[in-house]
Amino acid sequence: MSVNELYTKYTRVWIPDPDDVWKAAEITRDYKEGEAVLHLKLEDETPLEYPVGPKSNPLPFLRNPDILVGENDLTALSYLHEPAVLHNLRVRFLESNHIYTYCGIVLVAINPYEQLQIYGEEVINAYSGQNMGDMDPHIFAVAEEAYKQMARDERNQSIIVSGESGAGKTVSAKYAMRFFATVGGSANDTNVEEKVLASSPIMEAIGNAKTTRNDNSSRFGKYIQIGFSRRYHIIGANMRTYLLEKSRVVFQAEDERNYHIFYQLCASASLPEFRELGLTSAEDFTFTSLGENIFIEGVNDADDFIKTREAFTLLGIKESSQSSIFKVIASILHLGNVEICSERDGESCHISRDDVHLQHFCRLLGVELQQMEHWLCHRKLATTSETYVKNMSSKQASNARDALAKHIYARMFDWIVEHINMSLQTSSKQHSFIGVLDIYGFETFEVNSFEQFCINYANEKLQQQFNSHVFKLEQEEYMKEQIPWTLIDFYDNQPCIDLIEAKLGILDLLDEECKVPKGTDQNWAQKLYKQHSSSAHFQKPRMSNVSFIIIHFADKVEYQCEGFLEKNRDTVYEEQINILKASQFQLVADLFHDKDGVSSSKSSRVNVRAAKPTPKTPNREHRKTVGHQFRSSLHLLMETLNATTPHYVRCIKPNDVKEAFSFDSSRAVQQLRACGVLETIRISAAGYPSRWTYPDFFSRYRVLLKKSDMMSADKKLVCRNLLETLIKEPDMYQFGKTKIFFRAGQVAYLEKIRADKFRSACIKIQKTVRGWLQRVRYRKIRKSAITLQRYGRGYLARRYAEFLRLSRAALICQKQYRMVRDRRAFLRVRQAVVTIQAYTRGMFTRRIYWEFLMHHKAMIIQKSVRGWLQRKKFRRARAAAIIIQCAYRRRLAKRQLQQLKIEARSAQHLKKLNTGMENKIVQLQRKMDDQSKELKSQNEQLQQVNITLGSEVNKLQKQLEQARSQQAGGGQLTSLQEELDRLREELQEALAHNKKLEEEHGTEKQSLQQRVEELQRENSLLKTEKEEMNQIIAQLSKSSEDGSSVSQKEATLQKELDQERQRYQNLLKEFSRLEQRYDNLKEEVSLNKFHPGHRRNPSNVSSLESDSNYPSISTSEVGDTEDSIQLVEEMGVEKAAMDISLFMKLQKRVRELETERKRLQTSVDKMEELAKRKGSESRSPTSETETADLAYDSLKRQELETENKKLKNDLNELRKTISERASQNNSSNELQDGYNLLLSQLKAATEELDARKEEVLILRTQIVSTAEQQGKNNHIESENVPELNSKEPIDKEEAAKDYHGLTESKKLLEAQLQTQSRQHKDELEALHTQIELLRDDIEKKQEILNYMSSLSPEAKVEYSVQQEITRLTNDNLDLKELVEKLEKNERKLKKQLRIYMKKVQELEASMAAAQSSRSKPELIRQVTVQRKEKDFEGMLEYNKEDEALLLKTLITDMRPSLVSATVPCLPAYILFMCIRHADYINDDQKVEALLTSTINSIKKVLKVSVRHTSTCLTINTRPLIKDACSCRLQKNNDDFEMTSFWLANTSRLLHCLKQYSGDEAFMTQNTSKQNEHCLKNFDLAEYRQVLSDLSIQIYQQLIKVAEGIIQPMIVSAMLESESIPSLAGVKPMGYRNRSSSMDTDAGGPSSYTLEALIRQLGQFHGIMRDHGLDPEIAGQVVRQLFHCINATTLNNLLLRKDVCSWSTGMQLRYNTSQMEEWLRANNLYQSNAAATLEPIIQAAQLLQVKKKTTQDAEAICSLCTSLTTQQIVKILNLYTPLNEFEERVTVSFIRTIQNSLQDRNDPPQLLLDTKQTFPVLFPYTPSALSLETLHIPASLDLNFLIRV
Repeated sequence: MSVNELYTKYTRVWIPDPDDVWKAAEITRDYKEGEAVLHLKLEDETPLEYPVGPKSNPLPFLRNPDILVGENDLTALSYLHEPAVLHNLRVRFLESNHIYTYCGIVLVAINPYEQLQIYGEEVINAYSGQNMGDMDPHIFAVAEEAYKQMARDERNQSIIVSGESGAGKTVSAKYAMRFFATVGGSANDTNVEEKVLASSPIMEAIGNAKTTRNDNSSRFGKYIQIGFSRRYHIIGANMRTYLLEKSRVVFQAEDERNYHIFYQLCASASLPEFRELGLTSAEDFTFTSLGENIFIEGVNDADDFIKTREAFTLLGIKESSQSSIFKVIASILHLGNVEICSERDGESCHISRDDVHLQHFCRLLGVELQQMEHWLCHRKLATTSETYVKNMSSKQASNARDALAKHIYARMFDWIVEHINMSLQTSSKQHSFIGVLDIYGFETFEVNSFEQFCINYANEKLQQQFNSHVFKLEQEEYMKEQIPWTLIDFYDNQPCIDLIEAKLGILDLLDEECKVPKGTDQNWAQKLYKQHSSSAHFQKPRMSNVSFIIIHFADKVEYQCEGFLEKNRDTVYEEQINILKASQFQLVADLFHDKDGVSSSKSSRVNVRAAKPTPKTPNREHRKTVGHQFRSSLHLLMETLNATTPHYVRCIKPNDVKEAFSFDSSRAVQQLRACGVLETIRISAAGYPSRWTYPDFFSRYRVLLKKSDMMSADKKLVCRNLLETLIKEPDMYQFGKTKIFFRAGQVAYLEKIRADKFRSACIKIQKTVRGWLQRVRYRKIRKSAITLQRYGRGYLARRYAEFLRLSRAALICQKQYRMVRDRRAFLRVRQAVVTIQAYTRGMFTRRIYWEFLMHHKAMIIQKSVRGWLQRKKFRRARAAAIIIQCAYRRRLAKRQLQQLKIEARSAQHLKKLNTGMENKIVQLQRKMDDQSKELKSQNEQLQQVNITLGSEVNKLQKQLEQARSQQAGGGQLTSLQEELDRLREELQEALAHNKKLEEEHGTEKQSLQQRVEELQRENSLLKTEKEEMNQIIAQLSKSSEDGSSVSQKEATLQKELDQERQRYQNLLKEFSRLEQRYDNLKEEVSLNKFHPGHRRNPSNVSSLESDSNYPSISTSEVGDTEDSIQLVEEMGVEKAAMDISLFMKLQKRVRELETERKRLQTSVDKMEELAKRKGSESRSPTSETETADLAYDSLKRQELETENKKLKNDLNELRKTISERASQNNSSNELQDGYNLLLSQLKAATEELDARKEEVLILRTQIVSTAEQQGKNNHIESENVPELNSKEPIDKEEAAKDYHGLTESKKLLEAQLQTQSRQHKDELEALHTQIELLRDDIEKKQEILNYMSSLSPEAKVEYSVQQEITRLTNDNLDLKELVEKLEKNERKLKKQLRIYMKKVQELEASMAAAQSSRSKPELIRQVTVQRKEKDFEGMLEYNKEDEALLLKTLITDMRPSLVSATVPCLPAYILFMCIRHADYINDDQKVEALLTSTINSIKKVLKVSVRHTSTCLTINTRPLIKDACSCRLQKNNDDFEMTSFWLANTSRLLHCLKQYSGDEAFMTQNTSKQNEHCLKNFDLAEYRQVLSDLSIQIYQQLIKVAEGIIQPMIVSAMLESESIPSLAGVKPMGYRNRSSSMDTDAGGPSSYTLEALIRQLGQFHGIMRDHGLDPEIAGQVVRQLFHCINATTLNNLLLRKDVCSWSTGMQLRYNTSQMEEWLRANNLYQSNAAATLEPIIQAAQLLQVKKKTTQDAEAICSLCTSLTTQQIVKILNLYTPLNEFEERVTVSFIRTIQNSLQDRNDPPQLLLDTKQTFPVLFPYTPSALSLETLHIPASLDLNFLIRV
């Protein structure tokens, strides 16, 4: 287009300005080519004639249309030039408060100098998985792009963060690493991501400092490589550092500080562990006080030091190493304070021997004081022939001291970096990495030295790499779209780089001069002038011979040569280093030992193949020059960056005064030029910067087409014809494969044509509408005038008639009024007289009363004062006497102490001590010898006893035969029988005594109940009084706040209930997460390890393991009753009573004892019958009878032992119960006395039992001795009767049995002794605890007494009353708790008693049947018993062996499709019917095993679904292929179906356990038949709680699966799809929406419509309905999903500028209305799901309402109640007009909104929490289905179940 077309009237341009850099103006007259003046008008209406020349002063830059101002990407601007870029950044920063802006591939970040709430985890989740152009610019978007390209392209990435000091580089790098740590967290529990983030506070402490430009300026560069595994989880990291500013250790400019770690250490010097460092305030040390300001506003160095130490600990650096680090840092401070005194000659110096700081320095570093003192003032000179020591002047020594301090700090810095890298390393193989480069930007100051030279050299290298990368991307874009490629000229700074680093360059000449012994900065400068004077990038200043100028890519910089050589050499004297190498501290010595190669901070290995070989470095690092080191590390960095895909972040400092949201244009332009942003703009502007896809171009500019042109279906052809018509120059655009490319300014021209078209159409519409409005207005005015006339005349007539009526009424009113007025005056005077008389009489009476009262009070005061004076006199006398006593006693004590000291120092005393010690040693030695002898003798005795026992066994065999022949043994057996009867009687007495104790406990309980009833009556009286007061208060406040207060109370109560439920469910969620983590770890161990031996199969899994989260004890684990008692002692009686597993244990033991008793009884009966039968036989009658009697006696003995043991266990249990109750009621003296009485009785009973036990042992020994005697007799008889030798084996067996009996009795005695010792220890511990409690009580009472002594008498009374009330209240509460526990225990005992009574009845019935069967004669013929047909009772019986098959069929292999045609929740009903049968037969083991196995099986089934779902959700965050997405969606739907199925069944099983529990609360809706089916024997309340927790876990998993399915649909369906066609507008795109940054190659994610989202929700609801899930639970699921939709949609709206428009608001209104219609159609509107959409509805309304006046602001404030102030302001800032006729929201309007909403107490976060879960509530819904009517389909193969 020609100049005449562009520079026309009303066109806006940019002109240069010295203050604001660029100023806006508007052309007031059309410009014609060749004119010398351009007529302009500034924004303040000031006219200006702008001179124009062809060369000196070209035409000004054109401004972009307002619609393009504030774009996210600068390359989307039509006119690409410096003023457009600056203006766009200013508008975004100041008006919209957006600190991030794209500029092609660069992210421009402006430091806001204010904390912004845009870096939370919810923001990370919002940007995760999104394309770069989809969301607003952000550092997280760059990090996500790098992470995605690493996963997609299998290529390493780099993020290069650069900028000036104070521009925010460190913070940007920190947030990028936080994003990687959150998104790519470690797969295992190594917490690598936490360690990566923990390195930041350490590096900031040792590498950051306060400067004039920045309070936290990084004084070094760093490159952090974050390593990822093949699954792209963080597995490690590595850090490299560059060019630490060592000079800051010894020098700081004014208002600057040293490194933070020095001030943090000084701020914590008062801590005990740091007192040995000898530190004080930072003001006392030279190295920290040079800047004259040691504080930073808003920074607490002590708190930061705590964070630094925590970071050290997290990274695995030991406390000892940390202590050594702090010693080294403290030694540097002391070294700076070492005072070097000059000698008189001026050429030597010395250090005072009393210098405290030098002593601290040597002590902290562990070096010799004299050597360090000597070599700080001397140096060693070595020649070829000799070495001699030379004195140093004071200045030279100070420089050497400072160089040593710098060197120590640099070595310490490198050591810390090296150990950080060691802690971040991993043994796993690194698959790829992302590097984050935080490096200094281009710097230029008034005085530029060696540091600025190195920094600018590094930026030259980075700029070269940046230019080549941008050029390469442009070329790839053009080639991809098949557009003719023309070479674009861009700035190449290779000559400048060669000037610095080439052969004989600046660095080479500097190194060469450093090697010269007497090289100086002036000589080096002369060499530079001589060598590089012809270079285009090198200049010599006119007025200086010690400086030089380099023309960098950003600016010309003059460097001062002074100090270059010294800083490059970094000289440290070797003698001082050798002293440090000899330190007694290992860490200090390691710091200064030579290392092979370069240190880890500069030579960390990178897994990248370098393009060029790395330059070789010398062996000894401290001999290399700094320039050489920096050049080597920079080459390595560039090789790494060239081998990766770079991403650029350019940080801009908006002003130099650190003011929040203040923009200095001149400073911003300077940085934009220096960081390469404008170079990117220039490269883009040289080609085709504006790019449109064909559909977007057609949608935007179809208004310029004719109707005939729009009929064509080929959009490309239509666009081509339109452009050929509108733009005559074909070089201004190019047609690519998918896009149209435009030159700079062409889009603005098209926008102008489009705006003109709209403007002409608007004028025509306005003309027609205004005419119609005027005609309507005229008709309305005429009709109104006629109406007003008619009504006016009628009004006048009515007013006259009213006047007449009022006149007559006035006369009547006057008459009445006068009468009333006079009467009232009389009454008023009469009332006044009466009142005056009454008040006068009262006044005289009160005076008399006050006189009497004052007299009485004066007497009381006199009495109190006199008493107080006497008490004060007495206290003074007593205190004086005490002081005299104390002084005298102290004098005596001092004398005695002196005597003791004299005696202690005397040699005689020491001798006495030594002789005593020697005697003790001799005695101990003798005692050891005696014990060893005694041990040997005992061993010998033991051997002899074994020998004698062997011989006695042989004798017993012989004597047994003799005993059988004797008849006297019968008498002994009868005596033993009598002894057994006597023992039985004593046991009966013990049982009676136990019963008496129980009766006493019952009476005590009744007394307690009476006491509780009295307290309850008192409480009822108090409640009635309280209710009366509440009624009075309610009547008073009923008129004002009746309805509102009730609703508020209900709301607060409901809110508290929801919060409590939410906390409980969060705990359940955390428990399930930990359980899942434990299972995963266990599974990994099982996979990694090989376990030989038995492998479990499904039949024994349920009996071998238990995954439930409640106490469960299998039958194999039930041990002896003593173990149960011990468990009761450990857990407490009440807790044990509540533990169902312990109850089952005890119950099983009781059954075992009962069966043992029956077995013994039957054995005795058989033996008696056998003895009777054998008694009738003639052969050997005596021996058989004796054998039977012996067997009978042994059985009786065993029975007695069993009964004794059982009785002892019962007594122990009773003791524990009573002691627990007594400890709970120790506040009551009566209960304490009762407890002591019971305890004494129990002890007596225990002693009696022990006596019985001893009698049993005596009986056993008598039996054994009898057997021995019989053996002897048999032996004698065997000599005479040889034929009896055949019975010897029988005698041997009996003797062996007797011997085993002896050993058992010995073991029993040992166990008894151990039990007694253990009881003694327990009693001692109880006494100790009681003593401690008494001590605490005494201390508390002492504190109360001390406190009361300081109170006044009135306060004492009040305090004592308050204490008494508190005590009574606590006693009342304790008694209530006791009564509740006793009642609960009583109910359980009654239930147990019913069970035992039932067992006794069954036993009696069986015994009676057995007796009757014995008495009945034998039947001759066989009789067939026929079973009666019974009705089905709704129970299912199964064998124990079939339990695994039952669970496998109903749970493990169950699929929802198998039972889709049956009753919903059929597996739950079948399982409950099996539980009913187990309860019916009173089999607690079966009930416990079935419930436990059911819960574990459901968990295992869902665990597989959890793993698959989590994997699918991880993949769904970054979809790759559409087909794969559809497959995953189908699989996720299957997971949802399975989870919903088991949620329905688990909740139904829970409801069945409640419905048939027998509790009246759950039986109100049952039928009579259902009440008959209630559980009879077991209380499964604890299992109901477990099932409730399991249901909550399944519900949370269901929500997780459903959210994972709909998550990819939400944004596309709610914001991007056009539910209302042709409503959305299209704006120009930037670089970020080009094909290079999109996922188009892989197919990209599928786009979803609103219909697809609603269809998916309908599918969810249909699945839950088909599975029989309760409607209330289904409503809660839908509510949670609607919250997810609302949060995700609103978060994306708040982070996307392109969707904040009027058309998007209309789309959102339509979409939300469709969602509400779906809720109404499915009867879900009552679930409060629609209320969760309120924020997004209000956001849509906010996008559509007017935003101009104050009334509009008030309307917005009243409308947007569900949005926070931040969200409202953010939406208004993001609001983007899509047409010229829409207006932006002004800054003043936004400020008005903020002022109106400042009183709101909104949460600080901007985004909604997408992971928030509402607390779930499972309402009780009983089933109307009768269990006996349930039909089990044959397809389930449950034939092994028997209907009962």
